[in-house]
Amino acid sequence: MKTITFSTFFLVLFMSLVSGVSAQVLTKEDSLSAGLIASPQATVLSGYGSMHYENNLTTNEATANVDRVVLFFGHKFSKKIFFFSELEIEDAKIDGSGASGEFALEQAFLKFQLNRHSYLTTGLFIPRLGIINENHLPTTFNGVQRPFVEQYIIPSTWREMGIGYYGFSQRIAGLNYSLAFVNGLSSAGFENGSGIREGRAEGRNAQAGALALTGALLYYHGPWRLQVSGYYGGSAGLTPTQADSLQLNSGLFGTPVGLLETNAQYHGKRLTLKALATTVLIPDAAQINLAYANNTASQLVGTYLEGAYAIWQKEANVLRLFGRYEFLDMNFKQATNGINNPTLRRQYVVAGLSYLPHPGVVIKLDYTYRITGNQNPDLIVDPFLNLPFYAQQQLISLGVGFSF
Repeated sequence: MKTITFSTFFLVLFMSLVSGVSAQVLTKEDSLSAGLIASPQATVLSGYGSMHYENNLTTNEATANVDRVVLFFGHKFSKKIFFFSELEIEDAKIDGSGASGEFALEQAFLKFQLNRHSYLTTGLFIPRLGIINENHLPTTFNGVQRPFVEQYIIPSTWREMGIGYYGFSQRIAGLNYSLAFVNGLSSAGFENGSGIREGRAEGRNAQAGALALTGALLYYHGPWRLQVSGYYGGSAGLTPTQADSLQLNSGLFGTPVGLLETNAQYHGKRLTLKALATTVLIPDAAQINLAYANNTASQLVGTYLEGAYAIWQKEANVLRLFGRYEFLDMNFKQATNGINNPTLRRQYVVAGLSYLPHPGVVIKLDYTYRITGNQNPDLIVDPFLNLPFYAQQQLISLGVGFSF
């Protein structure tokens, strides 16, 4: 059985050169967050969005989609109290006829500035996990799609209800830290193929009988940005009687889920590099499978490396050439009663161009080569459909994004 050690985990990351992001303020939301609005009271509107066209050269399928449009509404009550909210619609349309988009709150929280060095947040907010989770504007990442590791292993955009403390060190220049308590996950929602993603409550009737602790250390040094973050929380927020009937461990951290992530970024005048590695551990996966028959794996892993070079830039206009390699395995370590799904062991090679005619507008073109394992016949629901399966696929995508 495959195993992974945290020493290997960190070594893979830090032996690689890695990608920086600019601290440039692009949106009114950023300005409000950084306290750059001088007025003692202010209400601001901002937003972002993206849409794309994708052509699967292997299956001869093509799709066009409005991925998301998000409206930010924020208010500055005083120099120390702020309100932030984001209202998102995904996939353009919502109806009751079946699979469709989503209309949801992405964030809704109050920020209390304690002093020059620290603040509290409370409400529905995004913990500091990974790169994309906090910094998910389409103008801040390369590629039409967000990195796949930060969709399937770290389920961005991951927000929960809770309270968080953020600060930076006065003794070590560039060191930032965060610590937050949030509601836990629901293991009933775990799915084979999407990991823990569907176990998130996202502010809707969260099972607060289970809690989670998440924290991060973030260090800036010149063009470098280095981060280590983690999550540990319960996934059975049930009453003791309910949990016992399902043979699950109840309590605040019962039926636990752990996540460890580390990333590093470098930002030069033209060259940017990025690396991230992460793992999710679910030690009680076998009990979860007995309770919900959802074929939950006991360990998931993922990593990616990306490099980008500005082949042309003039003032705020930038054209970047980039490449990214990703590896993820959502069945890295199988539960004793699980069924192996080789299609969840995936590699992606993504290469393309990102053109920013303005800091708030991006046009993207990329090519994706995806390799997976073959299907397990035991997981084919209806073998008589005889649908073709392609372990190797090639896709071309064109997208646009904006933030203001």
